[in-house]
Amino acid sequence: MSDPVVIVGSGLAGYNLARELRKLNADVHLVVVSRDHAGFYSKPMLSNALAGKKTAATLVMKSVDKMADELKAQVLANTEVTAIDAASRTLTLSNGQSLVYRDLVLAPGADQIRLPLQGNAADTVLSVNDLADFARFAEALDAGPAGGPVQRVTILGAGLIGCEFANDLLARQITPTVLDVADRALSRLLPPEASARLQAKLEAGGACFKFGLGAQAVDKVDGALRVTLSDGSTLDTDLVLSAIGLTPRTGLAQQAGAAVGRGVKVNRELATSVPHIYAMGDCAEVDGLVLPYVMPLMAQARALAATLNGSPTAVAYPAMPVTVKTPAWPTVVCPPPAGATGSWQVTQDDESLTALFVNPAQPDAPLGFGLQGKAVAQRQALASKLAPWL
Repeated sequence: MSDPVVIVGSGLAGYNLARELRKLNADVHLVVVSRDHAGFYSKPMLSNALAGKKTAATLVMKSVDKMADELKAQVLANTEVTAIDAASRTLTLSNGQSLVYRDLVLAPGADQIRLPLQGNAADTVLSVNDLADFARFAEALDAGPAGGPVQRVTILGAGLIGCEFANDLLARQITPTVLDVADRALSRLLPPEASARLQAKLEAGGACFKFGLGAQAVDKVDGALRVTLSDGSTLDTDLVLSAIGLTPRTGLAQQAGAAVGRGVKVNRELATSVPHIYAMGDCAEVDGLVLPYVMPLMAQARALAATLNGSPTAVAYPAMPVTVKTPAWPTVVCPPPAGATGSWQVTQDDESLTALFVNPAQPDAPLGFGLQGKAVAQRQALASKLAPWL
């Protein structure tokens, strides 16, 4: 048997690449190495699972055995790559075995950024980055510091994930307080008017936002948690959830000698600087772009599958709107390119908001958009007018 294509990671990136490659080639030897149980689930569903009354078990759509059978692949669950010898194309695994590869694809994802918090309860701060994290979070919601169900959750970060969790917690009648050092919600993605509308809708449901403030310490006090803020004030809560962003997992790539920047640096064919090693998904930096969203990784999976099957294919990114999972105020955003010249033009009424990022020199060619309420129905029509991202 020929040496396999080895995919490190069994998230949406790794498994979708495996599917696309199998569509093109029924015979290629395929191995997936997974640090966890390797069951298939959709990570984006974690931030709205409470409203859907999902559990960690019901979020798993297919077991590892089902995935191995469908892909006609060897799937190594609960196994980590501990070393890569790029010269001999050999992996050392945590079970002590060695695995020789034809081509290696790194798709390990990203880690939640952790704040350097002080306090005797800093280690109780949770984040939700995978299914095991969600299981711990759900368990903690049912058994708060005082032994009963949690009533108050403090969320660190008012970005996409923080706002999604705030909306989801409201479905459980839990009061979320969202902290951010920025001056508004989704400040990197939306214009101020859209941030304000989203905030108002979530506040109407019971959420609370505090901007211009960060958390410095978390302590256990009288059966609950007390968060000390950057202005010296305190906030009592039952649980603290960190959602301040992601940092790509680049350790394996660095160990193999591959170039890294914000993520693992790859070209348009998703190749790293080391022959026969590729990277994709949340860990990959493609021509300077790190896009931790579903649509880019799907485009990557299709292009890389073709490349691995012998037809070198450059990944292309059309404009790809991002849906913010906040049913309290539906929001879709397609941000303008970094450094783009222009400004937001906003129109709104009681039921919708439309924001277009426009360069005055080309007023009929928007560079990005944000849509809320009933205006989200315009997403495809507007996306078709935007220049490709890549």
